Amino acid sequence: MKEVQNNWPAGIKRTKQREHVLSILEESEKPLSAADICSKMGISGDTAWLSTVYRILELFLKKDIVVKTSILNNEMAVYELNRFKHKHYAVCMNCHKIITMVNCPMEKFIPKLEDEDFYVMGHNLEIFGFCKDCKTN
Repeated sequence: MKEVQNNWPAGIKRTKQREHVLSILEESEKPLSAADICSKMGISGDTAWLSTVYRILELFLKKDIVVKTSILNNEMAVYELNRFKHKHYAVCMNCHKIITMVNCPMEKFIPKLEDEDFYVMGHNLEIFGFCKDCKTN
């Protein structure tokens, strides 16, 4: 991500709402939905329409500032600052809590494909279940 003075991404007009969305993403340790971001903005007194937050996130996606991950079979999309680090998550099917995996189980996996010349660029891995708070005994 190219940056200009004060860590603002180059090529993007600086607005108060864009600054706030970027700040929320920078402070978050976990991916957030657009609704989560909108709520956090409201808590701090800077309101924005959910549609505005989505437009900001789409712009940030286009400029490679954020990463979008679809979870629970595309039921929910979450966003996080692009720190250019490969990550996977486990998602609670009840409360939708997102838990960061500390490793990538696909690191040593070698897929056997019919097309031996196929070059793998990446992968998605979705793990879901119940967190310790939602687990039924």
